Amino acid sequence: QVQLVESGGGLLQPGGSLSLSCAASGRILMINAMGWYRQAPGKQRDLFALVTTPDITTYSISVKGRFTISRDNAKNTVSLQMNSLKPEDTAVYYCNLEGRLASNTPQSDYWGQGTQVTVSS
Repeated sequence: QVQLVESGGGLLQPGGSLSLSCAASGRILMINAMGWYRQAPGKQRDLFALVTTPDITTYSISVKGRFTISRDNAKNTVSLQMNSLKPEDTAVYYCNLEGRLASNTPQSDYWGQGTQVTVSS
């Protein structure tokens, strides 16, 4: 089975910077994409940063220019550098992996446990 373990997160003031990391373990045949979602209280979980194979990145309008996603294919890790953080960035952040474990298994989504990011003065 695949496990995604996130690190980072915390409380910081508006305008600050923070990095999140996510490491995937387990046997993975093929990774189609890794990305970051976030879920604010009372809202749905939304995708805001994605890196596909090969390394093509896309961002939501709300984070473009402030956040940077990067991936280490050798280590199966994905990182997120967040700059110029705003109170509206406050949410639980989830790492996601879309891939296939074996040639005879379907493509599936795997999730990290989530990490809280709070931006407040």
